[in-house]
Amino acid sequence: MGISRDSLHKRRATGGKKKVWRKKRKYELGRQPANTKLSSNKTVRRVRVRGGNVKWRALRLDTGNFSWGSEAVTRKTRILDVVYNASNNELVRTQTLVKSAIIQVDAAPFKQWYLQHYGVDIGRKKKTASKKEGTEEGDAAATVAPEEAKKSSHVQRKIENRQKDRKLDAHIEEQFGGGRLLACISSRPGQCGRADGYILEGKELEFYMKKLQRKKGKGAGTA
Repeated sequence: MGISRDSLHKRRATGGKKKVWRKKRKYELGRQPANTKLSSNKTVRRVRVRGGNVKWRALRLDTGNFSWGSEAVTRKTRILDVVYNASNNELVRTQTLVKSAIIQVDAAPFKQWYLQHYGVDIGRKKKTASKKEGTEEGDAAATVAPEEAKKSSHVQRKIENRQKDRKLDAHIEEQFGGGRLLACISSRPGQCGRADGYILEGKELEFYMKKLQRKKGKGAGTA
């Protein structure tokens, strides 16, 4: 017996049983959930649906296109972890990718773009004053390394002009230091076969950071 979404097999509102007076219909079928898992072994299945249309059922994914709204830039990046889901904690435990899941993505592609666009290497750890001279010289060489490629005066002028309007949220800058950004999935992996979304910013980012802090606090309390 398959999954059926018809009401013919259900009881009446009064509790009485219905007589099944017709066979099952194709348009009343239900399919099992995709439960897309976070895995490097990417698996997407083609599903033929009503009207000869096609859906793509993602069973395992680990990459997606994520948009950084305030900078109007999108990059393909790796999904590293599922950290929060408003509907069900079980989906976090089982690392299930669904729409509106809060995840952590690799910050490297965005960091690279930021360096190229603004000439600023964000997320680099600041040096402490107590370091020895030798290590300081090594660090200085490391910070200069990305700038070694010579830029034309035209490119330099462009970068200087971009600096005027450059604003970076302190929370996002902090995340770049750790190499992971909080993001939200806005596509439906079980329907379109992709886990695309956007980087969390502003009030929304603050809201989810508080939620995660609370969750950590509870975890420490139970331990």
